[in-house]
Order: sequence, then structure tokens, then C-alpha cells
Amino acid sequence: MTAATDTARLAASTAGLTGAPTVADVAAARDRALRGGDPTRWPNKLPVRERLAVLFDPGTFVEDGVLASAADDALPADGVITGVGRVEGRPVAVIAHDFTVKAGSWGELTCEKQIRILERADRDLLPVVYLVDSAGGRLTDQMGFFPGRRGASAIFHLQVRLSGRVPQICCLHGPSAAGGAYMPAFCDWVGMVAGNASMYLASPRVAEKVTGERTTLEEMGGAMMHATVSGCGDEVFDTDWEAIAAARLLLSYLPDDFRSAPARSEPAEPERVLGDVVPLDPNSAYDVRDVIEGVVDAGSFFEIKARWAQEIVVGLARLDGQVVGLIANQPSVRSGAIFVDSADKAARFISLCDAFSIPMVFLQDVPGFMVGVDVERQGIIRHGAKLIAAMSSADVPKYTVVLRKAYAAGYYAMCAPGFEPRATIALPTATIGPMSAEASVNAVYANKIAAIADEDERAAYVEERTAEQRADINLLRMGSDLVVDTVVEPAALRAELIARMVDADRWTRSTGRRHHLISPV
Repeated sequence: MTAATDTARLAASTAGLTGAPTVADVAAARDRALRGGDPTRWPNKLPVRERLAVLFDPGTFVEDGVLASAADDALPADGVITGVGRVEGRPVAVIAHDFTVKAGSWGELTCEKQIRILERADRDLLPVVYLVDSAGGRLTDQMGFFPGRRGASAIFHLQVRLSGRVPQICCLHGPSAAGGAYMPAFCDWVGMVAGNASMYLASPRVAEKVTGERTTLEEMGGAMMHATVSGCGDEVFDTDWEAIAAARLLLSYLPDDFRSAPARSEPAEPERVLGDVVPLDPNSAYDVRDVIEGVVDAGSFFEIKARWAQEIVVGLARLDGQVVGLIANQPSVRSGAIFVDSADKAARFISLCDAFSIPMVFLQDVPGFMVGVDVERQGIIRHGAKLIAAMSSADVPKYTVVLRKAYAAGYYAMCAPGFEPRATIALPTATIGPMSAEASVNAVYANKIAAIADEDERAAYVEERTAEQRADINLLRMGSDLVVDTVVEPAALRAELIARMVDADRWTRSTGRRHHLISPV
């Protein structure tokens, strides 16, 4: 920054003051900054400093730049609060937009404050929490926030630099508009407040002028849309404090930075005994969350993107006190087949786990990738390759559990033995093959089956060939040929996983393995 710029800033900051500022002037300016604007117009929103009080341990927050734009009564703290506080004793940096000050919009000093705290997080490897509530760039200060080296682009550059090095968690309490929508997009998790939160590159009014479409803000960029359709939101909450409480909880599953592992906690027995949850019939539906609850510590499953691409379930949990990542096919939704969105969802979650040294457990019950004209045109091969690449390149310990069916390329994508999981464990209900026995018979013997006129003879032929196919891929053979390492009863699965993870306690990253970012969905 040049001396001329410093002089100009000093002149602007003291404009309107008569003579040198007194101690009383400084105290008054500080009081104005701490008060912020008038929040009474938004009775269903927590004022920004109350949000900070929910986020941080009492009395731990240390604020930076409180006197930004001190001479302008309309810009207390220039509309953003930055600093460092503690969450369960751990230092965490924060960016919190003040919606009562010019709708939380970004000017030159708003950007400068955000850049400075992100630079500090980069230097000191601090997790960052973003409490976003901003109308976007302040057009009355467009030369300040938009084109320069210390403008909004530097914020996004720093977010990408931090990605995968420290956790970045966003609570979206209001709008995140225009280019500012990318602030949540570069975060590892986004919790949105229903009715208030929105993300959009252009408002409905602008969209109508450009495309002729008429829509509402909720339809185009609301919390539920992003959590269910676009995948940009991870969860929807009714209130500000619930979103922040979830962010605090999520931090407990993540390490301070990529060099360390998540902290262990006291083990807890599962909520249920894992009995006959998985049906023998491969076409019967069940909720894979019942399996998860029978394996992990009670109450520890933190699901991510639960409302989006529900044919796959991902989330963090604790297994005997150790944080693990779970990637599970969901047979109760679309039979657990992998679609374009579910491939992206799993790939991003795998990237998160790998960045922060979290072992992964894959729970397979997958008929394969979805097929058909629509998914091919959507790029299912490209998106599937993204999932397989993320899974294959992950350096953390991986464990595969075949719950029931494991067919086609879905078996590969869910960490087949060729991708070097530490172990492939099967339940007695497991079947592994390029496709089901019935589908294989229909594919191989279609012409022969069609040529048999007698219905009973045809059925007997199909049943005979199907039995042959089942015998070829039976579970005993899979163990005999070392495809699976062990077959366990459901009730023994938790203990088996715990024992195998203890064996990997000495794991460290491969020599020369570089940090990688967590790629946006």
C-alpha cells in the first residue's frame, strides 16, 4: 500500500472531526461500532454480536479493526466483524457480516478486514467460521471492493488457499448475493437458515431482465432449494442459533488443520444392536442409517447434505471415540444406485475426509451406476470418474463393508479391493458380481430363452442358469479367492472395524504427499 493511499485513508477517517480526536471521541466511535445498526427491523434474526456470543466460548473473542470507517456514523465497523475466539477451547477465526449496516455489503475496508483475518488464518493455520449475511458489493464503493488486488477477488483467492488446510465452515443467515455467493461455495459446509438465507448470482429482478424468467428469491436461491436441488447448502435450520450450534458441533469432528488428526472422545455403545437390518432379498428396501446407528457411537452421526442426492448417505461419526467418515449406499432411495449428483456428493465428502486425516468406511449395497439416455447426457461417466478418482487418491485408511449387493462399476466406486482398502469385510448377505445372477442370465442367454416355447420349460431353464450364476459368485468363493478378507455377522461388525482401525493407528501420510483443496461440488 502506498504512502499516498495511507494519507488518503487517514484524511477520510478523520473527516468531520474538529481538531485532533480526543479520548472521548475514540470511545464514542468504539461504542458506535459495538452497537452497530438497528436490528429491530429484523425481529427473526439474531444481531451479529449475539451470533458471535453463540459461536464462541464466553469472554474469548478478540476483535480486529473495530474502528474501521469510524468517522462515518452509517458504517460502524464497516459492516463486518473479524477476529479470533475459542470454540471448546480451540482458537477459531471469524468473519461475521452485520446485516444492520448497509445490508452487510462489502466496501473497501470490509474487504480489507476480511482479507486480513484470512491472511492470519493462513499464517497461523486457524479454522475459519463465516457468519454470512451480505447483500454483496457496495456499489457506492465499487472501486474499493471490486477491481483491485485487495478487493473481493483476494478474499476468494485466500479461501481457496486455505481449502483443505484448515476447516472452513459457513452459517448463512441472510443473503449471499452476486459474487459474494462464492464465499459459502468455497466452504466445507454450509448451514442455511430457512426463510432468511439465500445464495444467488443475480436477483430475480436482474434474472428477469436478462432471461425473461419470472421467479421468486426463494425459488431461485432459497435455503431449501440449495439443500435439495443444487447441493450448495448442506443443511437447513429454523433459527440462527441452531445453525451456529451445528457449526460448533461440526468443528468437534475436524482437526485444527491438515497436519493433525481429529481429537478422540470417550467411546459410547451404539444406539442399537445391529441384527437382521439387511434383508436377504436384494430387492427389499431398508434404511442404511439403521446400519450406521448399529455400528457407530450413540448419537455421533453427523450427516452431511442429508436432503440432496439421498441415494447415497455421507457423514462423520465416532467409532470407539475415533472420528470416521461414512459413505453408504441408500437402498431405500432409487435402490442405492449412483447418479450424477450422488457421485459429486460422495467425491466431495471423500476429499474432505482425506484432507483432514479422517479414516473412511464404505458401506456397499449398490446395484451400480444409473444407466439411460438422461444420465449419459448429464455426464454420468465424467461424474463417476470424479468419484472414483477422489476415492482412489485418498491417502487415509479406508475400509470396505459389503452389506448386500455390490454390482458393476458401483462396486468399484465404493472402494473395491483393487483400490487398496485396508480390509474388505462382508456380511453373510453379501453378493459381489458384474450384475445380479438374474440379469446375467438374461444378458448371456437371451436368445436361447426366447427360443423356448414352453413356459414351464423356459422357467426351469432360467432357474437352472441362475443357480449356476449364483454358484459362480457365492460368498464362500469370494473368501476363498481373497476377494473379501472376512465374513462377519452383523452384530460383530462394529468390533471388527474397531480392531482393524487400531491396527492403523500408526498411519502417517505418504512422503511427499501434498496438501489438496476440497473441491466444490
